[in-house]
Formats: sequence, structure tokens, C-alpha cells
Amino acid sequence: MTQTDSREQGLIATLLAAVPLRATAMIVTIYGDVVVPRGGVLWMGALVEICAALGISETLVRTAVSRLVAAGQLVGERVGRRSYYRLAEAAGQEFAAAARLLYGPASDATGWMIHHAPGLADDVIRRAGLARIGADLYLRPAHDGAMAVPGLVFRAEVAMGGADLPTYVAGLWPLDSHAAGYHAMIAQFRPVATWLAQGGALGPAQALVARLLLVHAYRGVLLRDPRLPVAALPADWPGAAARALFAQLYPLLSARADSYVGAHFDGGSGLLPAQTPQTQARLRTLAEG
Repeated sequence: MTQTDSREQGLIATLLAAVPLRATAMIVTIYGDVVVPRGGVLWMGALVEICAALGISETLVRTAVSRLVAAGQLVGERVGRRSYYRLAEAAGQEFAAAARLLYGPASDATGWMIHHAPGLADDVIRRAGLARIGADLYLRPAHDGAMAVPGLVFRAEVAMGGADLPTYVAGLWPLDSHAAGYHAMIAQFRPVATWLAQGGALGPAQALVARLLLVHAYRGVLLRDPRLPVAALPADWPGAAARALFAQLYPLLSARADSYVGAHFDGGSGLLPAQTPQTQARLRTLAEG
């Protein structure tokens, strides 16, 4: 084994040990990053193969796919002896919203919204990033394309006392937990970015594994982050640094990762394309910052 091979294997092994994986969540990441921008259909055998490289057994993959089908996120179909799974139409909006956050241009909150929403379900509160501020009252930052919440909605702004805003919101959202997630992601993936930037390389399969782990780790923090206005955040908030690292590393991994997809992933009507207009648009947007 060469020194380069040893370094490559060490980087991947370290990532696999550091990034927590659940089969269902990782399959969602695989579909969002690889499959959806290439038509949305994937052969089960290809899914089993890439999950094996991530340390997830075939049994866990099949169980997770069954759960995603039951949850209405995937739809299965058979072609001969092969089973293929595609993104369910009802799940498209959720996947598209996550993709805009991950691969789209960075966008700051435009202000605040107050919701009066009696009887709001806990899962809606969580997914919408709401913070309770009173009986049936919730606060959240205003973002274009934010998840709709039933009830009465007010636009709000800080009229005075803005210096107290970071202390106030720290009591509403678990910002320490989100910051820790960003710091962990940066610590896990900065060595890979440094290695590649200094001329190191990963093989195609390893590049795909690293990219999926990168997306999975960043997605796991980003989708929980309420993405508060900058004036409400601590001065040392790590979200921008995590975004910059993601935007740097994702393109560095993509040429070889995409070549592996194009050579190995069956989408029902043949191998998935290595690149599509959607994948190229993602790379352009990340490069533009």
C-alpha cells in the first residue's frame, strides 16, 4: 500500500467513525444528493452497494426502504427481477426545500414572523423552526420559501433594545447545540479539504462516500438551524464557516464522485448520467458563493 492509499483510507475511515449514520436518514441523503437530480429512480442493488461502502448492511437498507415507502417518500416498482425505487411525488416539495438550502445561494433572514397558531402539532413546530413565546404564540425568522404554518401571521421587527437580541433568542432556540454541530462538521471535514487542496486525491468510490458523508453531516445541522438574522447570533457563530467549507469541498469531490455514479448506478433505463443540468447548476451556485 502506498502512502497516498494509506492516507486516503485513513481519511475515509475517520469520517465513517465520526459521522453518525442511520440507514433511513442516509438513504434520504443519497436520494437528495445523487438520485433526485438524475431522474429520481434507483435500482435497489446500487443502493445496497453504496450503503455497504458506508457501513450499512443490506438488511438495514431493505428495512429502511420499506419504512420510506410506508412514509410516502419512496415508491417501488419491479422491472423483471430488479426492484427500483423512485421519489414519491408528495415528497418532492420537502426534497426541493432541502436542496435549496444545501446547494442554493446563501440567504439571510429578512426579519421576524410571529404566529398565533392554537393546537399546533409538535412536528410542525419542529420542522418550521418555531420558538414558543406565549400561549399559542411562536416566533421565527422570516425566510423566503419558509414552510407554511396555519394560523394568524404577523411580520415583526426590532424597534429598540437590539443589543439584547442575542441573549433573548439564546433562551428560545438551542443555539449551543447547533453551534456544536457546525463545529463538529468543520473538524471532521477540514482535513479532507486540506488534503485535496494540497494535491491529494480520492478514488471515485471514496470520493462519493466522502461527499455523501459531507452532505449528510451538513444537512443534519443545517435543517435544524433556524437560520436567525445575523444581528441575533453570537459573534463567533460557526454557520458561515461551515457553509464555506461545504462550498469548497463539495466541488472538489464531485468530479470523481459523479464519474462513479455514471459508471455504477442503474436508474431503470440505463446507468444514471454522471452529470445533468441540475448537478451542474449546484456546482455553479456553490462556486459563486
